[in-house]
Amino acid sequence: MYVMGKEEAEAASRVIASGQLFRYRGGEGEVDQFEREWAAKIGTEHAVAVTSGTAALICALVGLGIGPGDEVIVPGYTFMATAIAVLAVGALPVIAEVDESLTLDPADAERKVTPRTRALIPVHMNGLPCDLDGVMAVAQRHGLLVLEDACQADGGSYRGRRLGSIGDAGAFSFNYFKIITCGEGGAVVTNSREVYERAVIMHDGGCAFWDQVMVKQTPIFGGCNFRLNEILGAILRVQLGRLDGILAALRAEKRRLREELAGERAFALSPVRDPEGDCATTLGLLFPSGEQARAFMARLQQAGVGCGSPINSGRHVYVNWEPVMNQLGAHHPALDPYRLATAPVKYSPDMCPRTLSALERTVFLGLSATRKPQELAEIIANIKQAAQAA
Repeated sequence: MYVMGKEEAEAASRVIASGQLFRYRGGEGEVDQFEREWAAKIGTEHAVAVTSGTAALICALVGLGIGPGDEVIVPGYTFMATAIAVLAVGALPVIAEVDESLTLDPADAERKVTPRTRALIPVHMNGLPCDLDGVMAVAQRHGLLVLEDACQADGGSYRGRRLGSIGDAGAFSFNYFKIITCGEGGAVVTNSREVYERAVIMHDGGCAFWDQVMVKQTPIFGGCNFRLNEILGAILRVQLGRLDGILAALRAEKRRLREELAGERAFALSPVRDPEGDCATTLGLLFPSGEQARAFMARLQQAGVGCGSPINSGRHVYVNWEPVMNQLGAHHPALDPYRLATAPVKYSPDMCPRTLSALERTVFLGLSATRKPQELAEIIANIKQAAQAA
């Protein structure tokens, strides 16, 4: 969580005082307004607010018509929810490499395309924009759908367009650890009325009972309950007002760090596909070897500078996705996509060696929208000292 204050508390209190905590309350509600405001911010026709980033991915996949028999290509470096959402709709995740930018490698994604492939999920990890030109070109050549996982990239952009607006649909998270937050929440965006209506039905299996739900073209099917409540909607509307300021502060800090560290010889600055659109939540330092990266981290940590390596980020690395790697895709065998597949996929811990190498050789520094200049200067000095000791 980057910035939160009394305005969010006042927004929540206003809803509590109204006694109208449920989204569908017979009039214009906080969630209704947030959806319009979020769609306008991202630059899409439609938005659906949901309870989490995972729910957003599931609803978006349903909206796109992904289901049993389909394969969906996901990167080997993302939170496990990206792959789990594919399983949740009955499809199979196929894991592709990331490059040194730590985002999906379009060339390897294309190598993984089969006759069963229906969609690609490029993930804008750590607020870093994917190579969407490359991803969209692969999708066009093979007639694939694209779902942008922007759960860690609220408000980021690629070549002047907001992330989430370039593919067929986008998914966002407002979890506590994200750029803007209501504790836990998410959103789906799309320009397709059909995708939107299917996502609405999936996010609320009871949507036919509410007069405010504008599902006009799509037959109602059995959905779930991923509705957002009015308290969270009110908080998100305040957070949305902070978004561009947060991004500007993060980008300014990252710009200074990149300028100060550009001449260091111990490491390279990790490549960024679109520096102007990067959310700048993280600065990546790329080392020639994992051993050098680990030694550098140890020196930084001894100096009191927080840092980490993405190889150690648990369920963000495909080798740690237990339900996927062990092909246990549902609570019951009759619902398990792995057991229902006519052409099973195969996984092995070493199937994405370039991904594991890039993760092992990268050191991450978390950035802040509120850090004081003197504190940042001290961090820069410690980084330079640790680099010179290499």
